Amino acid sequence: MKANNEPQKHGLAAGEAGKPVNADWTIDQCWDAYTAADHATWKTLFERQSKLLPGRACDEFVQGMRDLPIGAEQIPDFRRLNDVLMQRTGWQVVSVPGLVPDDVFFEHLANRRFPSGNFIRKPQELDYLEEPDVFHDVFGHVPMLMNPAIADFIQAYGAGGLRAQKLGNLSQLARVYWYTVEFGLLQQGDGLRLYGAGIASSYTESQFCLDSASPNRIQFDLQRVMRTHYRIDDFQETYFVIRDLDELLEFTRIDFAPLYEMATQEPELQPGDVLPEDRVFHRGDGHYPRAKRQGVTL
Repeated sequence: MKANNEPQKHGLAAGEAGKPVNADWTIDQCWDAYTAADHATWKTLFERQSKLLPGRACDEFVQGMRDLPIGAEQIPDFRRLNDVLMQRTGWQVVSVPGLVPDDVFFEHLANRRFPSGNFIRKPQELDYLEEPDVFHDVFGHVPMLMNPAIADFIQAYGAGGLRAQKLGNLSQLARVYWYTVEFGLLQQGDGLRLYGAGIASSYTESQFCLDSASPNRIQFDLQRVMRTHYRIDDFQETYFVIRDLDELLEFTRIDFAPLYEMATQEPELQPGDVLPEDRVFHRGDGHYPRAKRQGVTL
């Protein structure tokens, strides 16, 4: 997997061989088909993240987790999740067999449906998985969907994705999603906190993003983020920090088309770049990617 070659995370069609898929790629979660080993894997992942995230995850994530029927003992049943989600923000989780085409993904989000893989990783894959599974999607994403600001932002992202496809600017918009919904940090009264699902569901990156001296932590700027490549195979070299979740709502009222045009006229940026005009919370020393390039395992 190449570090700076950015396929859309949700964009390559995938599915389980022989499994029927509806026109919108949804399938039944088949909750009764989960094995004891599947639930045990969920429990391992849930317990170690639940112990790690206090003091790291933002208050909204913690509150969303408390308000949802999510526990350690078994993989959540989407029907029970949806009973709570629908009442709170009008969202629901729909089951899909894996990565889905971009237009399908955007259509679901635009209609307040969050596609989740119905499978769970194997015990030997606890720390890295190429496709998002039920732990990443439910533990990482769903607590934040209980927050009205995130709920509205992700719906707007879905609608914006359909427009970006027509304009040919999907890569610029995908970077916004990556550096917010998946790997975003925010300012909180007691310091920087994580809210991105890619971090919240990762035992190693939820420590690295806040504790390591290696990555940059930079104030989020929409046009700057549209120009910035990201890492799909390792820890991020830069994390962008929003003021609060309401800042994401402000983006839903912006016409992105002129920003796309400006972004495509400027040089693209590599994941570890720092610009003179950046507002920097922490300038990383870059020791992690430098060691990896030299073949040193940290």
